[in-house]
Amino acid sequence: MTMTMTNLDSVTLGKQMSASEISDTAVALLDDHGMVVGWTQAAEQLVGYAARDVVGRSAALVLPSFGAVLTTSAFVERCRAENGWSGATAVRHRDGRVLDVSLRMSKLEKGDGTPWWLASLADFGERSGDPMNGSVRGLLLARAPVGIVIRDPQLRCTAVNDVMESHDGLSHDRRLGRRITDVLPGPKAETLEAVMRQVLESGTTLVHEYRTWLPTGPHREHPFAVSFQCIQGADGRSLGGCVISADVVESRRARECLATLGEAGTGLGSTLDVMQTSQALAELAVPLLADFVAVDLEQSVSFGDGAPLPFGPKGKHLPVFRRAGLASIHQGVPESPSALGEPVIVPPASPFTEVLRTGRSRLEPVLDAASCSWLDEAPVLAQRIYDNGAHSLMAVPIRARHALLGVMLFVRTEDPEPFQEVDVLLAEELVSRAAQSLENARQYAREHCAALALQRHLLPHKLRGGTAVEVASRYLPADMDHGVGGDWFDVIPLSGARVGLVVGDVVGHGLHAAATMGRLRTAVHTLADMDLPPDELLAHLDDTVQRLAGEDDAPDGAPAVMGATCLYAVYDPASRRCTMARAGHPLPAIVDPQGQVTFPDLPAGAPLGIGLGDPFEAVELELPEGSLLALYTDGLIETRDGDIEEGMHRLGAVLGQPDRSLEELCTEATACFPGQTPCDDVTLLLVRTRSLDPTQVASWALPSDETAARAARTLAADQLKEWGLEGLEESTKLILSELVSNAVRPRTGPIGLRLIRHQVLTCEVFDTDVCSPRPRRAHTMDENGRGLFLVAQLARRWGSRPVSGGKIVWAEQDLPAGACVRSSVPPVDTRS
Repeated sequence: MTMTMTNLDSVTLGKQMSASEISDTAVALLDDHGMVVGWTQAAEQLVGYAARDVVGRSAALVLPSFGAVLTTSAFVERCRAENGWSGATAVRHRDGRVLDVSLRMSKLEKGDGTPWWLASLADFGERSGDPMNGSVRGLLLARAPVGIVIRDPQLRCTAVNDVMESHDGLSHDRRLGRRITDVLPGPKAETLEAVMRQVLESGTTLVHEYRTWLPTGPHREHPFAVSFQCIQGADGRSLGGCVISADVVESRRARECLATLGEAGTGLGSTLDVMQTSQALAELAVPLLADFVAVDLEQSVSFGDGAPLPFGPKGKHLPVFRRAGLASIHQGVPESPSALGEPVIVPPASPFTEVLRTGRSRLEPVLDAASCSWLDEAPVLAQRIYDNGAHSLMAVPIRARHALLGVMLFVRTEDPEPFQEVDVLLAEELVSRAAQSLENARQYAREHCAALALQRHLLPHKLRGGTAVEVASRYLPADMDHGVGGDWFDVIPLSGARVGLVVGDVVGHGLHAAATMGRLRTAVHTLADMDLPPDELLAHLDDTVQRLAGEDDAPDGAPAVMGATCLYAVYDPASRRCTMARAGHPLPAIVDPQGQVTFPDLPAGAPLGIGLGDPFEAVELELPEGSLLALYTDGLIETRDGDIEEGMHRLGAVLGQPDRSLEELCTEATACFPGQTPCDDVTLLLVRTRSLDPTQVASWALPSDETAARAARTLAADQLKEWGLEGLEESTKLILSELVSNAVRPRTGPIGLRLIRHQVLTCEVFDTDVCSPRPRRAHTMDENGRGLFLVAQLARRWGSRPVSGGKIVWAEQDLPAGACVRSSVPPVDTRS
């Protein structure tokens, strides 16, 4: 090893370096055609071949990389074009095994001008207990600048690489053909030569450490590790020695940096939010790797819509990137012209664009006007660079599954050292650790957006309470860490001016829960159209959930439907009575017109799909006109830190304000708990009850004989004249003739007639027969069977519903224009 003795501070011989340095590096010397001209004992230990087996033969014998190209010389040509080569590769052991190693091909300059190539290999695959990834450690050694000197048996320098001059300040001309003592006479040089002779005689490898003053700065003392190896010829005799000098500071810094990255990088996957992960990534890199860092993601990644881009974007226009992470050693991040979430300006010829085109990292060791002409196209960015003293830059692609998620920029301002290849490797290691977390966050965001879109599509866009209720609602999805749930709500118009009110919550979150919610909402609509009472409706819905759970094959391994909670209520504005039942759902809140809040004692019932078999129980309450009924899901009253009782108390305090509008109450009730976030979706349905004016309802008891139909027609005609609906008299008489005749035929008990004038005209006929009528196809000679077909043609819709003591058959007709009794409150748009 040669060094300037006047600058040499100390030489420490016999001090073995740790295995993480260069002691295990195997060395082979190749000529310019890829033929092995020298071998070492370390190489024999690595691949099992002795010098006599490989010297004089092609390096392809042990390096499959040589066989990956057409000829060995083609590989050498590639090394010559790139002035060397480094990276992960494989070597073939003599016993047939293939070993993963890091390989460096270093070009050496000989005295006659022809090059030699030094192949140095390090196997880190079997290291244990090391915080670094083995392949990354190997690549770090392969890329870190090392000085190489080849000496003949007389210790004269026969070949040297370019890096060596930066270690000791000796040029090629001063070094080639000379011994150390020729250039740097003195006792310490003689000691070094003695060590090299020992290596040549024994064929072993010695590793020592020395300190010297760097030629680039008189006050910069620097430690180096130096490895002495004996190069053997085909006959096993010594051809000379190889001296490899490595920068200990850079090597140790790289190891320590990777260890830090390994420990801190585990926290990058703690959130499934793309922006939070990007910001954590930026903060981790400053000041560990750079003074300023920006994480720019393709905009579809940030918003979770669409697939990431492939490398090499087509077309004239570049994809849009948005700044997702920012960190700097300076307060306020003055280096960035773009704030978080804003689009990023990308000059067409910048390193950023080069990364997009090639998919490889780009290093700009020096940022100045002379070497970076692309800055002329981005004057704002150029001004920021100059104002903040940015002098070195790295751009590293963020890749996942062969697609581009974004680009991470590293900039140095205060640190005077420019970025080097080893810094690129460290940055790539950091980005690779973070890429999977970002991809997971992107996938989650995409599923979250899809689930939210599906849920919003399946939820009602407009709630219509008719003349029965005034309505308002809110739906707030859970935060990104919990995802969209299966909450739903609805107001379903029923016959006789009544409305069905429903709120439900499917167990779980995500796309599957939202899809299941849609299926249950459809099932509730179907059952409500059958005019089932609340307890019977929940029983049928329970069967539906159990069936879905049995037949579900959830996508992507998601759990099948395990259950749901639901509350269903029916409010009749004619009687002001509300019948409700619940299946494991939170109690409703009822507020009287004076603001008194109660939570009625309603039997809980088992959640849907549990399969306990217990019947659901309904409770009927009479509500004063103007009462407020609140149906909600548990996300409104439950938080991570607070119990349900506190949430119900808070909800009651908000609802007990009779002078507030429903919209104001919704907004205040769904406001976040102070200092807390909801742990589930928040759903709230508020209804304020109305009642029908007595003049809008007319009812009679009819005789249970053949005169019932005639009486019904007469009573209806008189009432329609009083209401000014003479235009509906003929059609109403025909409808009532059929409905009453069907009620009289069984002769099972009393018959009732009721007309309701609200948004439509409803005719209701009560009888004690529990069998529901259904239309039959009448044949040519049949006398019966055509009546209900006539009813279906005359009415906008008709049906029947079970009631206590029998059933009601009903039919609705549209009122003439201008005759409708309209709701005083317009329909509520719930899409927001």
